[in-house]
Amino acid sequence: MSLQYSISNPYTGELIGDYQYANATKINEVVALLKTGQATQKKIAAHERADVLRKLAELLHGNSEELAQLITSETGKTISDSRVEMTRAINATLASGEEARQISGEALDSDCYAPTRNKMGIVMWRPLGTILCITPFNFPINIAMHKIGPAFAAGNSIMFKPGPQNTATATMLTELCHEAGIPKDVLQMCIPDVPDMAPLIAHKDIAAINFTGGTAAADSIAMAAGYKKLLLELGGNDPLIIMPDGDIKSAVNAAINQRFATAGQRCTAAKRIFVHQDVYGEFKDALVTASRQLIVGDPGDEDTFVGPVINTRAADEVKQRIEQAVELGANVLLGNKREGNIIYPTILDNVADNCDLMVEETFGPVMPLRSFSTLDELIPLINNSAYGLQGGVFTQNLAVAKFLFEELDIGTLAVNDGPGFRTEHFPFGGVKASGVGREGIKYAIREMSFTKTLVI
Repeated sequence: MSLQYSISNPYTGELIGDYQYANATKINEVVALLKTGQATQKKIAAHERADVLRKLAELLHGNSEELAQLITSETGKTISDSRVEMTRAINATLASGEEARQISGEALDSDCYAPTRNKMGIVMWRPLGTILCITPFNFPINIAMHKIGPAFAAGNSIMFKPGPQNTATATMLTELCHEAGIPKDVLQMCIPDVPDMAPLIAHKDIAAINFTGGTAAADSIAMAAGYKKLLLELGGNDPLIIMPDGDIKSAVNAAINQRFATAGQRCTAAKRIFVHQDVYGEFKDALVTASRQLIVGDPGDEDTFVGPVINTRAADEVKQRIEQAVELGANVLLGNKREGNIIYPTILDNVADNCDLMVEETFGPVMPLRSFSTLDELIPLINNSAYGLQGGVFTQNLAVAKFLFEELDIGTLAVNDGPGFRTEHFPFGGVKASGVGREGIKYAIREMSFTKTLVI
């Protein structure tokens, strides 16, 4: 018997719907169907997959407002953020279609090394099989299309496992995928309960797992997966660095947009703000002044900038971390206020380096400030973290940017922007506990493929 789960609006608390988890029988039926879909995919030419993805992008565009409203209802994300997400999801879908036409291999000459063998190696990329794509609550359409698009473009079949909170949104996305022409035996949505995930991950007919989420869940996936291919996009404790020659106004805008938007629930949010002592006071004052103007409240209102976090448990955790920082000596410059699942934008300084706000990934609109005097002091402060996803620096000095690029243990450094920078065709991923492999459409296609060589 399948267990039931209920989804409520994070802002109003109103019930959105009651749903059933897929039981073991249903899961096995879906896996078996997708195995037949591998043969279906072999009959679909690359240009046909590209056309399907282009049509899907058109359908997403035509239904973008309805999907944006669903995202806001299910996640509490502001409607303006949800509309931006839809634009990015459409871009990811278009990029997947374009890259479907560009998958190519290479020819190798065996005579490059003695003894001469007079052979040629023709290297081609081939799909892995069935990909289990697991997505989080915070970007339910965009992250889904960063997985479904490349997986389909590469020729795989796809089991789409969204976060339960996103059931209605994911259902509509799946229907649009089928309407666009993705066969039903190539893409299926399936939401098992947590205890059924390990057997699914270990299933012999699941070739790879593409997961975005937290490190604890990733650890469980890795334990169950065995030798399967893993593409894990995990958390971050991303630094934003402001140097004395940085543009303060632009840095303030980046800090606000990349920490308080989406209520701080982004893996690439600017979670630790390091400000050079020469401009610390100027930056702090400008940041607090600008942040006071932010509109907080109903995510459905056009002007709201900060809405609720995803649920009460998440709000509890964020509030506890703020209180811990204060107990350890932090000063509250703004915020530290809660209404239901809304955490008001909070700015702290004099934050202890060992408190959870500085050490752990915090999914909420809280900004700890930390001054520094030299780059030699700064590097170990940032690298002394389990995470290494992205970073940002504001400076006009190319030498400083290059130095930080070489010394920081992160996957991407954005210059004169924050760590939240992402575009669909750039590689995306980190080091250490921030993940394994790279997303970004072209790179994700490679991750969800293998090389096969013909020697003639």
